[in-house]
Amino acid sequence: MVDKLAISMKFFTRYLMVMLFSATVSAAETATNLPKVFCADPAAMAAIKTKLVVGDPKFQPALRSLLAEADQALTLHPPSVMQKKTMPPSGDKHDFVSQAPYFWRDTNSPNGHYVRRDGQRNPESNESSDAGNLGKVCSSAHTLALAFYFTGDEKYAAKATEIIRVWFLNPATRMNPNLNFGQGIPGEVTGRPEGLISARGLVELMDALGLLSAAQAWTTVDQSAMTAWIGDYFDWLTTSKIALEEGRAANNHGTFYDTQVVALALYLGKIEVARNLVLKDRENRIARQIEPDGRQPRELSRTLSFDYSLFNLRALSDLASLGQTAGVDLWHYQTADGRSLLKALEYMASYANPEKVWPDKQIGKLKRDELGEILFRAAAVYPNSHLSEALKFYSTDKLDDDQFRLLYPTN
Repeated sequence: MVDKLAISMKFFTRYLMVMLFSATVSAAETATNLPKVFCADPAAMAAIKTKLVVGDPKFQPALRSLLAEADQALTLHPPSVMQKKTMPPSGDKHDFVSQAPYFWRDTNSPNGHYVRRDGQRNPESNESSDAGNLGKVCSSAHTLALAFYFTGDEKYAAKATEIIRVWFLNPATRMNPNLNFGQGIPGEVTGRPEGLISARGLVELMDALGLLSAAQAWTTVDQSAMTAWIGDYFDWLTTSKIALEEGRAANNHGTFYDTQVVALALYLGKIEVARNLVLKDRENRIARQIEPDGRQPRELSRTLSFDYSLFNLRALSDLASLGQTAGVDLWHYQTADGRSLLKALEYMASYANPEKVWPDKQIGKLKRDELGEILFRAAAVYPNSHLSEALKFYSTDKLDDDQFRLLYPTN
């Protein structure tokens, strides 16, 4: 009873914090001095920052890892949608464009028809695509914003601001707020719902924007313009035919769609929209995507079944963290027949042992390092589970360097 009460109070406190957080993300720090983040854990980050200030050595390796990455990001020439060579079907180069990565030209087809080869990435898809640059913008801004938060050094905030302005705000280089032309197939379709997964980095960008709200470099003009862009994209994300079809996807595509909607809704102050979607996801994602034994059948059907099981598990973990901010406990939800996020984590954790053979199709090497990162993050959420036992197969030094230690409670 005490444990359940503690969990309820934790979720209520985080939910209340977000309810008090304005839609425009005020530049002033809240009275509690908690960072303005939605997916990461604000209380954990604030506590870790305090420990770093007083010289606690526990989190120093993770901070060094973060700052090394941030220092590298300081050298980045800000990407823009205007860099691509191909003109979008709309005739407006400000529109995002990408090509379906698993589709290849059929050399036996007289018309150059494209065929799907699941798990085999066509290098042609990288030649004139905005997908990689959008991901780089979001991840770099997030890294720099974290470095600013933990060090107070404005140079990191200034670079993050520069990168965001070029991609989203400057009239000459900004991206239009839609993904109508994502993952197109040459000669067949200009854009597909699957293209929305290229914008999954917007989840961490929302955290970056919250952290930058305390920076001198990030002005009220920037804030207003970025909020307008996010609002326009959110409207497209929740009303356009192509986006809504992605939301109905029953695999990782649908999960990542939901993380986008929830993260943007929280940033915009649409708390009930976020909360209601996460409540629906108990059925839509947990109950429908996870078997009672923890397997994820829609990911196991892929040629990279291990990788895609992890991919969806990462999305589900982000969704659970966002749900925590919205006041919904997705981490501990379980159906009557035992389907739960924990079951999915435990199933994958059993394959942390490199001697255990993965039973499903996997045309590439198993990404066990990524599994360790996910388990490391989840082990603190489930202290009485067997997840921590799986971490014995990973280097302690590597876990100490993991930047997740700065964002979430860890053991």
